[in-house]
Amino acid sequence: MGKVIAIANQKGGVGKTTTAINLSASLAILEYRVLVIDADPQANATSGLGIPTNSVKESLYDCLVNDLDPQKAILETATPGLKIIPSHINLVGAEIELINRWQREFILRNIINQLKDQYDFIIIDCLPSLGLVTVNALTAADSVVIPVQCEYFALEGLGKLMNTIRLVKTQLNQDLDIEGILLSMYDTRLRLAKEVVAEARKFFGERVFQTIIHRNSRIAEAPGEGKPVAMYDAASKGAINFLNLAEEILTKNKMKKKRKKNPTKKTNTKKK
Repeated sequence: MGKVIAIANQKGGVGKTTTAINLSASLAILEYRVLVIDADPQANATSGLGIPTNSVKESLYDCLVNDLDPQKAILETATPGLKIIPSHINLVGAEIELINRWQREFILRNIINQLKDQYDFIIIDCLPSLGLVTVNALTAADSVVIPVQCEYFALEGLGKLMNTIRLVKTQLNQDLDIEGILLSMYDTRLRLAKEVVAEARKFFGERVFQTIIHRNSRIAEAPGEGKPVAMYDAASKGAINFLNLAEEILTKNKMKKKRKKNPTKKTNTKKK
């Protein structure tokens, strides 16, 4: 049975989609079978994995609202072992269309239950809100990764998310756990970034991943090429950070690490 991890934070711009794309690709590079579910109507995870959004005919929206067989929505990506259920702008209206559905919070869980045996990991990229689609993701997930940027006000609103997770755990998904808090966009030149790291570790302790995602130009450039950073520049600090995060999650879950393989022969190895 695959492990389901939601990438969630109601704050925008903290690196949720970047984490979903690059964590999933890193796990695939380590030879695990991975499925990304793009649950954000902006569809940035879809385009970031090389799927043109205007070419998407069947998406998560169709699975949630029209009961489409999820197998029919799954697309291959250029990263071996990594597949995706894409998103579509129609997902914006899903919360209204699902409002009167029976057991509306469990629709995504029922979809994922049809797929779990086929993957080692299912990664859900959540939209920056705590609405019905995000609640569906948390109800379906085994755990949550919470990206937090190393900037001013970084921890603002984290308490609200933690409260939502507690409510979901109490009322909808008693097995939901916090996989970890991921500190991202870390700039070694800034004292403030170091202070945010110290505060996060002070308040959340072992819930904070040891791996920190550094601010890196290659991470920012890769989505424009429709690639995870490991496929864009395998030698970059960003690619190494996300590979370390994947290995930390594998260690935490007592899953055997598999032999790394070269993700692509065409990888650009210039550093910035």
